[in-house]
Amino acid sequence: MNQPATPLPASPAEHRVVILGASPKMDRYSNQAQHMLMEAGYQVIPVHPKIETIGGVPVVHDVRDIDRPVHTLTLYVGPQRTAPMIDAIATLAPARVIFNPGTESDVLEERLAGQGAECIRGCTLVMLRTRQF
Repeated sequence: MNQPATPLPASPAEHRVVILGASPKMDRYSNQAQHMLMEAGYQVIPVHPKIETIGGVPVVHDVRDIDRPVHTLTLYVGPQRTAPMIDAIATLAPARVIFNPGTESDVLEERLAGQGAECIRGCTLVMLRTRQF
């Protein structure tokens, strides 16, 4: 269900990335992605319902609390957890959504693609390592 590629902001510093399912645990892929994104100069907004900071970055507890434009949403929570958040995620209106392995949701993907979001079933870590992010 990929849409045509969404133009990226001019520089990584202007490219805001929300990490839904962020984790402070170093062995988690979401944590590795956050560190790689930050090293590359991207603005990250980690989302976790209970954690206060990850890697020195303040954590947002609910996607509804994000009040800035978002270019990319990268998912690290499965469809059972995103199902009750579909409306909030849709309101966030990301230009691009990355469904990392295990997070695929046909319902969420159809909703976001219907709003014009580029939906990618892929791996943020691989995309970063191969310069396809």
